[in-house]
This record gives sequence, structure tokens and C-alpha cells, in this order.
Amino acid sequence: MQHNARPPRTTRPRRWRVSPTLARDDVWSGDQPIVAGVEDARAVLIELNLSTDAEPRRVLDRLRDAFRRQLGLPEPERLSTRYARALLTRDQLARLDPDRLPAGDPLARLISRIWPDYVVEAHLDRSAATVKADAATRTYAAAGTGVVWAVLDSGICPEHPHFRDGTLSDDAVLPLHRDFTYLVRGDAEPAAPEPKDALVDPAGHGTHVAAIIAGAAPAGPLHIACQDWVPRDGGDLPRWTTRTLEPGRMLSGLAPQARLVSLRVLDDNETTCTSAVIKALDHVREVNGNGTNPRIHGVNVSLGVAYNAQEYAAGQSPLCRELDLLVGTGVVAVVSAGNGGTATDPFSGGDPHGSLSTIADPGNAEKAITVGSTHRDSPHTYGISFFSSKGPTLDGRRKPDIVAPGERITSAAAGRFRTRSADLAGLSDGDACYIEESGTSQAAPHVSGAIAALLSARPELKGRPDQVKKYLCDNATPLGRHEFFEGAGLLDLMRVFSNA
Repeated sequence: MQHNARPPRTTRPRRWRVSPTLARDDVWSGDQPIVAGVEDARAVLIELNLSTDAEPRRVLDRLRDAFRRQLGLPEPERLSTRYARALLTRDQLARLDPDRLPAGDPLARLISRIWPDYVVEAHLDRSAATVKADAATRTYAAAGTGVVWAVLDSGICPEHPHFRDGTLSDDAVLPLHRDFTYLVRGDAEPAAPEPKDALVDPAGHGTHVAAIIAGAAPAGPLHIACQDWVPRDGGDLPRWTTRTLEPGRMLSGLAPQARLVSLRVLDDNETTCTSAVIKALDHVREVNGNGTNPRIHGVNVSLGVAYNAQEYAAGQSPLCRELDLLVGTGVVAVVSAGNGGTATDPFSGGDPHGSLSTIADPGNAEKAITVGSTHRDSPHTYGISFFSSKGPTLDGRRKPDIVAPGERITSAAAGRFRTRSADLAGLSDGDACYIEESGTSQAAPHVSGAIAALLSARPELKGRPDQVKKYLCDNATPLGRHEFFEGAGLLDLMRVFSNA
């Protein structure tokens, strides 16, 4: 009798415990600042092995004790339930590698994985009508009253008159502002955080984003800078000029009466790190009592880091997992898709024709509402912005989820955003200055503001982010482009109200 030969046994590749990125020489040389750090140390995220204990705090306490007693290193800082942060040299990291520790070492059981603390970068008078937010405000009295939105960005300038009516100073939000840029600098966490430290914005990015969501321009003259195109030999060149509002138009956020919480994660150079963003998301969970006492109803994240397909599956990075966890507690998360629409593939020698997917993390998070960019007032004609990142995710999901105006969006100008224009440079952050900017960073707050308006008129949707996302996508207006470019289509707030 003949027997079929048994097929050869195959073994699955062993799952790494320390990120392969941390083995790269360029990460430690300082030539490519893709991982946060100071001098010869690099910041890492330590993912705790929560299966060893039902109480995450005890796992962290044991890890801190091992760092201090066994390794002689400073204690890691808590970022969230699952992650802690440490600054390590290359030699110290090697000593911490769970695969190199002796068998049975308790330290190896406390650590699930070690990730790089990646560097993360930042990514309405006409655009409100494009998404029909102005009509919804009039028809449904949807001005954002009673809704609180957190803005993870470079801070917000409180002196700007756009926020004069309590947008940032209302008792409901004033104690909640936080500055997390100490993590970017590598400093220790302040013993007593000062909310006022988050109410600064030397960069201007956060103020511009925030004013698209909420607040309104004051009565009286406004200083509005826009770009004009001047003929030059060899082509047209942009220049800054000024304009006035057309009769009957006004500048306001899509939910002018909503209140904003400034969670400052971007430093003065508009860069941050994964740990600062995770710490900010954890702050929202703590403020809300993990969903038992919702005080913040949504977050806007107009920043991101390029997705590394060699490091983790799509939507499974620490940043994406923490964002999905936040949504699971009842908070709406709106994320910019990224400005990598023309990016090329950095692996295997590069692809000169572009990448299959250019969505930035945390835009790959499954539960996030990921927003791409369209033309400001003629999206049906001009379609998707060339810079807007395209999908799908590399595990086959549709992204972006929806698109909104992101080209030449006029919003509040502060810090370096204001001083770009010579006409505004001589004024102050306390003057009513406005300026144009483009990017998915500007598209995302259109969706945040629209949802804040929706929740103010439909309060029964608070705490139901999955239902909110479904309403937005089911009622979006297709632009006739591929779904990996436009997602479900253009945000249409009137249709959402009509069918919600």
C-alpha cells in the first residue's frame, strides 16, 4: 500500500517584539528625524502585555519597578492604558529587547512590543455653502450649541476675535485645555498642568483649523489675505493680496456656537510625535470617564504620519488602535487623510507612478471618519484635490470615508500664518485677520464642524459615533470619481438632516 507523502512542515515567521525600524542606523544617526528623541537617545512606545494582569496600572507599576531596579533606567511615562513612553539609547534598547532577556525574566512578560515614537506633522465664507452647512444652520437651528469639540493641533490663539464669544473660555471647556508638547521636547510631565499653556499658537495652524469648526468673525472691518496669480516670464507666480467680503457673506465656523478644547500636540515647528497624540487622546477618555460622563463629543486630528506597511498592518499602528479605542467610548474622531496624493512608493527602489495607498495614519483607523479634500466651491467640476491622499487601505477598506472643501480655505490667521502676508504682518493676533490655506487639514474641520452642528440639533446622536459616520457617508453626494479618491462623496449636511 502506498501512502501519500506528508507535506513538509512550514513555520510562520516569528513575530518581532522590537520594531525593525529601531534597528536602522539612520534612526540613530540623526540624519532622518523620523523618530522623536534627544541627543543619542530615541523615544519608544512600550506596548504593555495586559494579559498578565486584569489591572493595567499594576502592569505599568511592575514595568517601572523593573526599569528602576533591574535596568537602572528612569521610569517610563504612562501615555494610555496600553502604552508607556521611554527615552533609550541603542544599548539600553538592546538590554530591554524581550527576545534577548533570559528565559523566565519577568520583564519579558510585561512587554508586548516596542514601537518607535514617530515624528508626526501637520497636514469659510464660500466653503460652508459647498457642504450646505449654512442652509442647515438656518433651517434646523444647528449652530453647535451644547457641543464640545477637541482640536489636536498647534494650539489655538485666544486673542483672535473669532473666538470672542466664549468659544475657548466657557466654563465647560476652560479647565480642559492641555499642552502635550513637553513630550516633543523630551521634558518631564508637568506636576500641575496649566490650561493656558495650550492657548498659544506661534505656528498658526491650529487657530486656522479651529476657526473652521467654531466661532465667528466680529462685526466691522476684516483683514483678509488671499493669493492672487501674477504673470511672470515662464508662468504665473502667486502673491499675497487682500480682499473684502462680498455683500451678504460672513466668516464663521460651521458650528459657530460650539465650544472648543485646545489639545496642543504640535510644537512651534508644526511637528509632534506619536506619544503626544496618544496622550492627548487618553486625556479625552479620562475627561469623559471612559464614556460614562461625556464632556467632549468629538475630536479633530488634522495631522498624521506616513503609513509604514513594513511595520504594521493597516489600521493597527498604536495611533490607529488608540483612536479606535476612543471612538469605542462614544467620541466622534475626524481625521485628515493626508496630503500625499502625489506620493511615490519608498520601498523596493520606489515607484515613479505613485503608491496604491497614500492615506496617512491615523487616517487608516477603521472607526475614524477620514476626510479627503475637494475644490472650495466647484467640487463637481474640479473633483478631488491633487494633494489629497488616496485609498484604499492596504487591507482593502475604502478610505477616505468622505471629502470636503480643502482648497484656499479662508479662516482665522495667527502666528506665522498671519505673518506670511505683508498686509497682515504689521497687525497683531488680536486683530480680525483671516488668510487662505489649503490641505486636508482644512477639509477635516469642515466635517468636524458639520457634525457639531448636527449633534446640537440631534442630541440623541451624542455618544453614537458609528451612527454619525453612517449618516454622513450614506447621505454624501457622489462626485463621479473613484471611491478610493472620494470615499462616499462630498459632505452634504442638508441631506444628513433630512434623512437622520
